[in-house]
Amino acid sequence: MLARVLSSAVIGIDAYLVEVEVDIAQGLPTFTTVGLPETAVKESRERVKSAIANSGYRFPADRITVNLAPANIKKEGTGFDLPMALGILSATGIIPENALCGYLFLGELSLDGRIKPVNGSLPMAIAARNAGYRGIIVPAENGREASVVTDLCVYPVDTLGQVVDFLRGVTSVAPQKANLKALFDAPLASAADFAEVMGQENAKRALEIAAAGGHNVLMIGPPGSGKTMLARRIPTILPPMSFEEAIETTKILSVVGMLDRRQPLVIQRPFRSPHHTISDAGLIGGGHVPRPGEVSLAHNGVLFLDELPEYKKNVLEVLRQPLEDLQVTISRAASTLTYPSSFMLIAAMNPCPCGYLADPRHACRCTAHQIQRYRAKISGPLLDRIDIHVEVPAVPHKDLVGTLESEPSTAIRQRVVAARQIQRQRFRRMNVYNNAQMASRHIRKHCHIDREAEGVLTAAIERLGLSARAYNRILKISRTIADLEAMADIKMHHVTEAIQYRSLDRSKQNL
Repeated sequence: MLARVLSSAVIGIDAYLVEVEVDIAQGLPTFTTVGLPETAVKESRERVKSAIANSGYRFPADRITVNLAPANIKKEGTGFDLPMALGILSATGIIPENALCGYLFLGELSLDGRIKPVNGSLPMAIAARNAGYRGIIVPAENGREASVVTDLCVYPVDTLGQVVDFLRGVTSVAPQKANLKALFDAPLASAADFAEVMGQENAKRALEIAAAGGHNVLMIGPPGSGKTMLARRIPTILPPMSFEEAIETTKILSVVGMLDRRQPLVIQRPFRSPHHTISDAGLIGGGHVPRPGEVSLAHNGVLFLDELPEYKKNVLEVLRQPLEDLQVTISRAASTLTYPSSFMLIAAMNPCPCGYLADPRHACRCTAHQIQRYRAKISGPLLDRIDIHVEVPAVPHKDLVGTLESEPSTAIRQRVVAARQIQRQRFRRMNVYNNAQMASRHIRKHCHIDREAEGVLTAAIERLGLSARAYNRILKISRTIADLEAMADIKMHHVTEAIQYRSLDRSKQNL
């Protein structure tokens, strides 16, 4: 007796189809799983055996062989429990064989037959839709997540018995659909707002430019100047996520099991702030089977690294590839996986080891050598990949107690969205989405400056000793400033303002 049940598994953030073949033959009672199963998959036999018996069905006392095809790819997770159980019940005649056709099944079984949620149900639902299947049967807790996939019937179920009755036509299960319009129309819940930030107008202007062009930012200032407060409010001024961005971000969180079951789709840009003790594998991703790291969890959002020089040097150096390629490739002996990592890097640091360099209210006791050694922890190549360096001085007391209201995030966001719309039109059909992603050919085409501005920029390059990459960064920032003013041409005041956002390059000349 042979039965076939369709399931799915995940590689990276994408799913592939797995055919679960169940063969029951006469012989000594055994339960063998083949097809490169790892430990959790091998242990399925105990869960399946108990779930079938405790759901009121007879478990066959024969030789059972389960094959997970394709057999050359290692299988992980507990999502094959339900397909295995249904295959056994179909092979013993309890479920009609043709009832399994056209559906994809996934779910973990409890010993009493309840169906528990699994990770990665969204990419699996997408794989089922792309393969032309009419429906997917998922655990009830995964129903909201899988239901965001259009043109696919999603059936949420609670128990093995419910699935069997549904396939036998005894009961019906109502398909679940997500209201995508209501999800995107709902106001974003955020307790943070730029209206709460008193003073720091220069820093807020720099962050507005960064959000408008997707630029990376390094904030330099003494302790308590508001660097972390500013960083946590950046997602509130970034443009709303598109449906494609939301799907990609949700897939990553679904695969690692960090998706809120009550939230079918991530529509708020992520904000990740790992501690400085994080390892390079934690930041970039890794493990025996590579898992996404913080750079991928921050995809389409913000990665905030506070106290940047405190991170280990090897940890910071692994940021080069994701910052440049917007994706990260992790190679291991078993596999090589690529995860998306298009994020805004927001970093913060003190100006010196004690934090009070140039602070009028505190005396700095650091020597020039100590300051140089402190800043040397950030390599030149990494620093070149950070477009904007902005100083965040201590806030004067009069600004803290003043009654003047700061501009709210909604007003800043409107300008950012308008600038991004200009960039979207400029780069249509170019696979470029913002000014920060421009390559050299795009810079030559879209960042023309007049002779006067070129003279100012050349003088700045010679005086500060900037690299060619830093030169391109200044042109990109100038283009973004012009976009915020809805100007087609880059003017001299755009270039001079952009040069101001290379404060670390200027300070090098004073050490």
